[in-house]
Amino acid sequence: MTTTLNTLERAKASAPAPLDMERLSWILFGHAAFQYLNAASELGLFELLERRGPLRGEEVRRHLGLEARAADILLLGCTALGLTVKKRDRYDRADVVADLMETDDWERFKHTVAFEQYVVYEGQADFTASLRANSNVGLRRVRGTGRDLYHRLSENPHMEQVFYRYMRAWSELANRHLAEALDLSGAGRLLDCGGGDGVNAIALAKANPRLKVGVLEIEAVETLLNKRIAEEGVTEQVSVIPGDMFADAFPPGFDVILFAHQFVIWTLEENTALLRKAYGALPEGGKVVIFNSMSNDAGDGPVVAALDSVYFASLPAEGGMIYSWAQHEDCLRAAGFTGVERIACPGWTPHGILVATKKPRP
Repeated sequence: MTTTLNTLERAKASAPAPLDMERLSWILFGHAAFQYLNAASELGLFELLERRGPLRGEEVRRHLGLEARAADILLLGCTALGLTVKKRDRYDRADVVADLMETDDWERFKHTVAFEQYVVYEGQADFTASLRANSNVGLRRVRGTGRDLYHRLSENPHMEQVFYRYMRAWSELANRHLAEALDLSGAGRLLDCGGGDGVNAIALAKANPRLKVGVLEIEAVETLLNKRIAEEGVTEQVSVIPGDMFADAFPPGFDVILFAHQFVIWTLEENTALLRKAYGALPEGGKVVIFNSMSNDAGDGPVVAALDSVYFASLPAEGGMIYSWAQHEDCLRAAGFTGVERIACPGWTPHGILVATKKPRP
């Protein structure tokens, strides 16, 4: 097996400091800490400080249109958490926030904050119940009758908008590495299973001008998906294939099948079943690609993978978590694939790529 990361060194680098009372308090009141981040994001505190420079509390209050007590609460929390820093009598952005705001990733980060607030937050109240039931109990908090979150989004327009903005942002944080690292020079047609609004399909099409991409998605997403494809000017390369990847057969004629941000949703058994369908649909020598967040094989992190697993346990479907590299590899081998390659994506999100081959007959 080929790998582009040293898992031992990565584990050492990400090993948490010993737990003390201060860090324990951050965990205890973690829900409140997030609300400060969300409030600062929605109120435009960071953008204000970027435009105006360091400001006194009274100036922050006036520009944000807050009463004195409300501004005091916001600045107390943001400064205590390190989101803002206070020098003498003026508040400014933390360096990490200022650095992030200089990049295109700032808007993607804000879309992630909104996703946590408006999609994830309420359902996480059922995390313990979800663990006990080994099912997504938190789905009961989402209006609708669909069997999972994805089939209920169309009944919740604001949640749907937030969800797909986030999914595009979360993918964009890492799919630049997908386009760079995934060798598709020998591929003619790629099937993107459950491709959402086409963010990965579009990125791969632009990076590989001769590649044709079909996006297999449920009908509820078809209009959104076609709009995005047209906006990005890739209608000659990217097309929509309406269908349910569990209920419907995979269309023939593709030599690469991509599962992007899919195998964190379902159980390992369901993932293996999808991989078996992919194996059956691919020609000999065809490849399957898994692209999503990964946890360490040792089961000790990274922290983002652990925290993100609360969402997958509580809300979207009846299975899923941020599985380890090795667990995905076991599924691939169980489905018949060989020659598994690991490709780590750099950055603060724990994304990774797995590529495997349908073995040619001797």
